[in-house]
Amino acid sequence: MPETTPEKLEFARLKGVGRKFFGGEWEFIRGVPSMKFLPEEGPPEIAFAGRSNVGKSSLINALTATPGLARTSNTPGRTQELNYFVPEGDFEGGIPPLALVDMPGYGFAKAPKDVVGNWTKLIYSYLQGRTTLRRVYVLIDARHGIKKNDGEIFDLLDKAAVSYQLVLTKIDKIKPPALEKLKRATLDGIAKRPAAFPAIVATSSENNTGVDDLKAAVMQALHM
Repeated sequence: MPETTPEKLEFARLKGVGRKFFGGEWEFIRGVPSMKFLPEEGPPEIAFAGRSNVGKSSLINALTATPGLARTSNTPGRTQELNYFVPEGDFEGGIPPLALVDMPGYGFAKAPKDVVGNWTKLIYSYLQGRTTLRRVYVLIDARHGIKKNDGEIFDLLDKAAVSYQLVLTKIDKIKPPALEKLKRATLDGIAKRPAAFPAIVATSSENNTGVDDLKAAVMQALHM
C-alpha cells in the first residue's frame, strides 16, 4: 500500500481546491502588444511561457476547461501578444482572484526579425517589471526537452528573481520509460537555478493528463 505522507495529503487538498477554483467560466479580457497597454496591476498573475508551438494555448484551454478560450494554431508564432484571461463573475472590489497570461512563444526563427525582436522585448519587459506576477510556468515539449532558448529564459527569470516552474507538455507523444528519463534530466537541469521551483508537472492537453496536478501547482503558487 503506497505511503501517505503530509506532502501527499496537502497536494491532494490542493487538487480539490484547484478543481473548484478553475471550475467556473473564464473569459479573455485583453491582448497586450506592448507594455503601455498592460492592465493596471491588480490580481495576482500566473504566466505561461514556452517555445513556439509548445502547446501553451491548448494547455490554458484544458486548465480552464474552456475550449477555444486561448486561440490555438498549428502555425508557430500565432500568439503575438500577452493575452489576459480571468474568471467570469462579480468580485469584491471588482478585482478577480487571478489572471492567466498567455505569453508570445519564443524561439521561432522563421518569423520576421523585427517581429521576433518586438516579441522578445515584450517578454523581457513583462518578466522584469510586473510586481503582481506570482509564477511563470515554462512549458517544455516532452518530445524535445530543454533547448537553448529555454535556458535563456531561465537565465532571465533567475536574474529577475521571478519564481518559475517547468511543465512538460505533449507527454502522450512519448513512451513511459522515456518520460521518466526526461523527468529526471529536466530536474537535474534546473537543480542549481535559484528561482526554479524544484518540481515539474507532466501534462497532456490531448487527454487531460496532469491537468489537475497543474491546478494544484497554481494553487500552491498562490498559497491557497
